[in-house]
Amino acid sequence: MSARLSFRIFAHSWTSDWNHGNAHFLRGLAQELVNLGHEVHCYEEANSWSRLNLREEGAEAEARALRQFREAFPRLDVRVYQNGPGLQSFLDEEMRGANIVLVHEWNQPEVVKALLDRKHRMGFRALFHDTHHRAYTSAKEILQFNLAQFDGVLAFGGAIRKIYREAFGIKRAWTFHEAADTAHFGCQPAEKRSDVIWVGNWGDEERTRELEEFLIQPATKLRPKCHIYGVRYPQQARLRLATAGLEYRGYLPNLDAPRAYGESLITLHIPRRFYANGLSGVPTIRVFETLACGIPLVCAPWTDTDGLFTAGEDYVSVLNGRAMEGEMRHLIEDENARKQLAAQGRKTIENRHTCRHRARQLLEICEELDK
Repeated sequence: MSARLSFRIFAHSWTSDWNHGNAHFLRGLAQELVNLGHEVHCYEEANSWSRLNLREEGAEAEARALRQFREAFPRLDVRVYQNGPGLQSFLDEEMRGANIVLVHEWNQPEVVKALLDRKHRMGFRALFHDTHHRAYTSAKEILQFNLAQFDGVLAFGGAIRKIYREAFGIKRAWTFHEAADTAHFGCQPAEKRSDVIWVGNWGDEERTRELEEFLIQPATKLRPKCHIYGVRYPQQARLRLATAGLEYRGYLPNLDAPRAYGESLITLHIPRRFYANGLSGVPTIRVFETLACGIPLVCAPWTDTDGLFTAGEDYVSVLNGRAMEGEMRHLIEDENARKQLAAQGRKTIENRHTCRHRARQLLEICEELDK
């Protein structure tokens, strides 16, 4: 696409990634659109849930995370709005001149309605971006948005796209996977401080059994040096990790993740139950990011129905906890196997799954909107 487009992208938060993995991809996508010569305005609501929880980490941690964001993305134009009496006039001003308004699913319904109310009058196209399992697990939460008013849906997996087309009656839906922000996620070789690293939030009982089988039990038997990062771990879960000899380290700002991966020998992917069953084919952002960082990845059961990767070459997949224990032991002990797996995984990301790839795909979709 040669024409310069003006994008408006609404997300839960750009400045905070506390329990907000969507921010990882959206930041990289927006930056690549800017790099390709397009205008991008990024919007977040003041005092978002993610931002307020980041504040609870303490003033120093919040200040550092926000400083990291500004230093990493100096060209992102982030604009904050109040969801209140002034919203209507704010949108009247901000949507002027917009070509494409991209609305992530984690936005307040009244804000989405206000945007759609301006669509025809102000002449922009609107796309709905879904990177969650709610269309599968809690359809009512998605159907509170007037999906028919959007010009199309970007679904982060083929299974989600199928729901929009067949269950919700949305004809124009594209599979739009997340990807690695390789401008910030790459190999950072460092002194090894752990054998295994796992980065992931607790998950509201969505993978408690899986964490027990594929992380805690193998670690209990192997006793590797293991670092766990993430938030919302209840006290009982922290005690269980400690009993297994796993070191829980709390919140990890996403921009610190490449360094943390570089300090470990291997990492794991333990998907939430929905992504291993009905929504197979959706790897979530961590798979892209870990492979981009050149760290060997071992996955709990997950079927790549969308054909993004090659199991056994880009990553290792196991069927049960016993197999996980065996693969962890093998990779911890075999440096050559680690190097081979890591190199192939990173190559696949560079060839197919960067935010630059997705930015170009989005531009192609924008061209289709006028056909």
